[in-house]
Amino acid sequence: MSDTDTHPIAYLTGEYPRATDTFIQREVAALRDMGRQVETCSVRRTGDEHLVGEEQKAEAASTFYILAAARPFHLVACIFAALIRAPARFFRTLWLAFRTSPAGVRGMAYQLFYFIEATILAAHLRKKGVRHLHNHIAKSSCTVAMLTSELTGIPYSFTLHGPDIFFAPDHWRLDEKIARASFVACISQFCRAQAMAFSDPRHWGKLHIIHCGVDPDRYVNFEYPMGHNLLFVGRLAPVKGLPILLRALEPLKEQFPKIHLTVIGDGPGRAALQSQAEASGLSDHVTFAGYKSQTEVAKALVDTDLFVLPSFAEGVPVVLMEAMAASRPVVTTHIAGVPELVTDGASGLLVPPGDIDALTAAIAKIIGNPSRATGMGISGRAKIEAAFDVVKETHRLADLFDGVGR
Repeated sequence: MSDTDTHPIAYLTGEYPRATDTFIQREVAALRDMGRQVETCSVRRTGDEHLVGEEQKAEAASTFYILAAARPFHLVACIFAALIRAPARFFRTLWLAFRTSPAGVRGMAYQLFYFIEATILAAHLRKKGVRHLHNHIAKSSCTVAMLTSELTGIPYSFTLHGPDIFFAPDHWRLDEKIARASFVACISQFCRAQAMAFSDPRHWGKLHIIHCGVDPDRYVNFEYPMGHNLLFVGRLAPVKGLPILLRALEPLKEQFPKIHLTVIGDGPGRAALQSQAEASGLSDHVTFAGYKSQTEVAKALVDTDLFVLPSFAEGVPVVLMEAMAASRPVVTTHIAGVPELVTDGASGLLVPPGDIDALTAAIAKIIGNPSRATGMGISGRAKIEAAFDVVKETHRLADLFDGVGR
């Protein structure tokens, strides 16, 4: 039995499992289906609102939570164990934490917290015999991963998503994280280009395109879209552009009296969005359904006629992949890596972000033409099968894991 088979990979995120990050859960499941051992780790526990299905509950029960393990005695024990085991590494890691700190006392304090979290994670990884550490979301949890790698000598890598990391690459020291990583899995060509812009050319060879993916076989029993049912799935936060979609619905309900939007998700903007819907006379045309399980989202996609995502900033939204896998046409915004997934006019329509008139027109074009909607759905499904199948993409990621250290 090879070292690859006997020593696990550890996955780290800031919060796991979240209802909004099912793509990570699918990736972990695909690796395990390939016979790989994966230890899931998270800085903190997710709220109960994220444990919406059996998949999330099972993952939460088996995940190691750093902050939950930070009991006083254990915390001191982890720090001293790291110091005694390798004093040079300990102080080198502490220096790395301070050297990569954002300016100011607050930034320095956070870096110290991340260093302490790294000592706790380091003890857990040694206990489990982990051979490689992989991080998703390149912000604070990736800082912990970088420090843990320096502290233990365990190589690390990360999946780079965006777009928010690209708003403050210096704050999060994306350059240093790329330089120290064994490899970086970029979710799109756009993402890779941004990584190249913020890193030394010597490290560009580490940047690989590994798409997030979905399981197309999950979406096989469906009828083609024929009605006026719209679906949105995502966090109810300003960046998702939902106020624009509600504005677009106002004229659309006059043209299509039976139009109805189901909003799956939750977040800080829910109350304001519900108030906007009521004030605009949309109460009978919009349902706020809250978070749903992966199975429930899959069913909602099958039951809808058009998926709409009017975001202002995205990476490559997995929920668009899910809609396309379900053979549903999509209307979304022409931003970041989205055009790499959605071909305008073929699998859906792309509109400028924030353009209410363009969004209104695009929705009307599709739900007013069922045959065109059907054709777009078929085209979208083919794109997912070809380039965004989670099993195929995870095999490519596993090859990178296997290549570390060779």
